[in-house]
Amino acid sequence: MNFIQIAGHLGADPEVRFTSTGKKVTILRVAARSRKAGKDHTLWWRVTIWGEQYDSMIPHLKKGSAIIVSGTLEAPEIYNNREGTPQVSMNITASYLQFSPFGKTDREGMKSTQDSGNQVPYEMAGQAANSSSGGGSAPSDQQGFDDEVPF
Repeated sequence: MNFIQIAGHLGADPEVRFTSTGKKVTILRVAARSRKAGKDHTLWWRVTIWGEQYDSMIPHLKKGSAIIVSGTLEAPEIYNNREGTPQVSMNITASYLQFSPFGKTDREGMKSTQDSGNQVPYEMAGQAANSSSGGGSAPSDQQGFDDEVPF
């Protein structure tokens, strides 16, 4: 099994759908940024959540929300974008979601989310404000994405 953990920000609001048999499936588009050779690189991930296990968390997720995802890495898919350039779609089937400690926390201990003004109690973030998520530094406050969601 291929198991992966990523930390990033949502590039769009979660999409909830149902299969023809009535099984719930939620799709998240997550942008994970890294810095290589002085340049920022964004890798987009399509995260699939099956069932209702994270129903209490999904309403708090909006475009720009910081999130940590753990799950099974699926085989990459290659497709052509609008300009005909080959692109790679990275897919994860989520087994664990967690609010990320990255991002702003206001004075009342609420974790702010992108633009909407919605707030999630920081205690729901799953980690203390001063903890780290396994090496690397926390990304700076990223209020939006200029990159286009590739799928």
